[in-house]
Amino acid sequence: MGDQISEVMGRLRREDFLPDDQKRFADLDEPLPIGWGQTSSQPRTVAAMLRLLDVLPGMRVLDVGAGSGWTTALLATLVGAEGQVVGVELVPQLRVRATAALGRLHLDQARVELAERGVLGWPVDAPYDRVLVSAQARSLPTPLLEQLAEQGAMVVPVAERMTRVVRQTDEEVAVSEHGSYRFVPLLDW
Repeated sequence: MGDQISEVMGRLRREDFLPDDQKRFADLDEPLPIGWGQTSSQPRTVAAMLRLLDVLPGMRVLDVGAGSGWTTALLATLVGAEGQVVGVELVPQLRVRATAALGRLHLDQARVELAERGVLGWPVDAPYDRVLVSAQARSLPTPLLEQLAEQGAMVVPVAERMTRVVRQTDEEVAVSEHGSYRFVPLLDW
């Protein structure tokens, strides 16, 4: 899976999702500002999260904190034409920009919805096989766990620890931690 992640990241250039004033920095392995207090995560972090998520063709994936749409596009490429990716973004201007980028790439299996204040994720299309969260939670976000299918996996930074959660049954989850990371905060939760 690791080689596939590198290949997909090589094909979907980060610069195509950045504001004009940040495009020249696209190859730097660091977070870049995309406006409205949000960032495009550093490529090494995105790769690590995607490897932990273990997305397979045909899966249904929720991308919380879609931002520029880069991770949404990467996920859409991994799930293929038979899969589905729903990105959720709080900032209307970023949603518009991400939607335009997905359209340019003809990734019809992906869309970015405007997040509703006070609603975490996109419950209307749940359950999801995978959930990627690109913002830091204070604790494990229960509303997103409830949107996971049985045997579904979520990758989310919780209190600066990259956390992978597998929903084994309605009552049981397996949780593992995978290093320290810093993200913008997960808002409205």
